[in-house]
Amino acid sequence: MKRILVSACLLGVNCRYNGVVKADEAVLRLLNRSDLQLIPVCPEQLGGLPTPRVPSERRGNQVCTQAGVDVTEQYRRGAEETCKLAQLFQAEFAILKERSPSCGKGKIYDGTFSGTLIDGNGVTAELLMEQGILVMGESEIGEF
Repeated sequence: MKRILVSACLLGVNCRYNGVVKADEAVLRLLNRSDLQLIPVCPEQLGGLPTPRVPSERRGNQVCTQAGVDVTEQYRRGAEETCKLAQLFQAEFAILKERSPSCGKGKIYDGTFSGTLIDGNGVTAELLMEQGILVMGESEIGEF
């Protein structure tokens, strides 16, 4: 059985930054697969941030809110706790919310809050990949 960490917001859990529930239908269909065990995680909540919360974007190694408040420590703490869950459940894969400053893989917002995407990874995605976990965004799950 494949154990997969999944951004809880993709499963319809109310943990998105804006408090809007927005499940991903393709991810929800994975719940019906007997060969998969999905483990929901929200690194932002695990790091101590509330829902809803002020939008944040990654600027280099920092994560800052739109108002300029540095929330890097909360994002790092959430990434570390997510990695602990990956180890506890022996997860080999992660399906994470694309473009997120925590979960994004490959493309994230540039830190200007202008909607501009740049090459890069969110804090959690980066740490999971360093731990050898295959990370993909919700648009890439056709591989399962």
